[in-house]
Amino acid sequence: MKKTFKLSHPTIKYPRLIEATKSEVKKYLKRERNKTLPDYADFWGFDCRFGQTQDSAVGLYVGQINEKISFAESQEWTSFYLEILAVPAQRTAREEDDTEIEYETDLDEVDFDASDDEGDRV
Repeated sequence: MKKTFKLSHPTIKYPRLIEATKSEVKKYLKRERNKTLPDYADFWGFDCRFGQTQDSAVGLYVGQINEKISFAESQEWTSFYLEILAVPAQRTAREEDDTEIEYETDLDEVDFDASDDEGDRV
C-alpha cells in the first residue's frame, strides 16, 4: 500500500476520517498477513514509511502507525502519506546470554509487615 490519505471532506467530520484511516490500515495488515507465505519464510514483515508527503516520509515500525496517525490528527494535517510493503521474512535465533538471574525465594528472609490496614478487610 502506497497511499496519500486525504483528511478533508465536505460532509465527513475529521475524527471519523481518522478512524476510517486507522481501520483501513488495520484491514490491509490483516489481509496481507493472511496471504500464503513462501516456503523459506516464517512470517510477514512490513517495511513502513510515514510523512506529510511522499518525499518527507521516514521509516517506522508497524506498531507505530496508529501513533503517527494520531500525531497527524493532533497537528491537524489535511493529508499524509503512508507506505506499507509486505516482505516475507525468516526468524533468526537469539544469542543465548550466559548470565543467570538469581531470585530470592527464601520466605524466611521476606518481611511480612502485619501493621498494614489493608489486611483487615471484611
